[in-house]
Amino acid sequence: MDKKLIVVLGPTATGKTALSLELASALDGEIISGDSMQVYRGMDIGTAKIRPGQARINGKEIPHHLIDILDPDQEYSVAHFKLMAEALIREINDRGKTPVITGGTGLYINSLCGGYLFLPDSGKAKDFREEKERELAASGTEELHKQLREIDAEAARRIHPHDTYRVIRALEVHHLTGQTMTAIRERGQSLPPVSGGVLLCGLIMERDMLYQRINERVEGMMKEGFVEEVEGLLARGWRRELRSMRALGYRHIAAFLAGEMTKAQAVEEMKRDTRHFAKRQLTWFLRDKRIKWFDAGKHSTLRDLKEAVLKEARDVLWEE
Repeated sequence: MDKKLIVVLGPTATGKTALSLELASALDGEIISGDSMQVYRGMDIGTAKIRPGQARINGKEIPHHLIDILDPDQEYSVAHFKLMAEALIREINDRGKTPVITGGTGLYINSLCGGYLFLPDSGKAKDFREEKERELAASGTEELHKQLREIDAEAARRIHPHDTYRVIRALEVHHLTGQTMTAIRERGQSLPPVSGGVLLCGLIMERDMLYQRINERVEGMMKEGFVEEVEGLLARGWRRELRSMRALGYRHIAAFLAGEMTKAQAVEEMKRDTRHFAKRQLTWFLRDKRIKWFDAGKHSTLRDLKEAVLKEARDVLWEE
């Protein structure tokens, strides 16, 4: 579709939210969340969701979309995101404004910019999924992950054994198609050129700096009350087995609250798994040669980084 669009992407903790706010302010734009978890109400601290008052730049509130639109037990997928985001992009463009998508979910970005092949509808394998959920209850996560390793070693490497939703989904795709999820996605990742008026802006920084920021973010989440946030979600009946509650950070704190590990162990595992997640995000994005990369660590101020991105945006989006 024809669009004017800036996408700010990259690994977690590189400063995407702050840059997006500055860009939206400079361009009279609106922000669309490209995050797979910020859609859920009540899941704020663990998703690094923007808070009331933080979206105000230079005295102006920046509109945000696809945040706090679902309860944690409701389904959200790349297909849902694509449908809603495309409609929002059209609406924002029609108002003469520039949409700024921010997030680190690579599949979601590719759903808008090409190169994503949609996988089979999970509703077609209800019996298979229920069978795997029974196996999970009887034998635990390692047995299902072993099944995945046997048919799709690459997917098993990417998917944590405790991320049982994605493990079962990968098994389900193989059951439905006879092909591995890795093979299907590789065939879909042709990455065609983006249409005119779209800038893919990637943030990157030196690894030690990024890992330090990740560790500090986790410590900050704990000080903000992340344990209490997860306690509240569980108290409202959102079970640990929900896909949303198995997300990074939430599953660690839920395990601590269940007595399966100490708080210190939960924090250290959160830091470790977030570092691993950032590495996987970067690996995903580096395959995409359409992305214009900006080293956030080498810009002395956020303003300098913003100006560098705006210069590129003027060349790409408004070159005519």
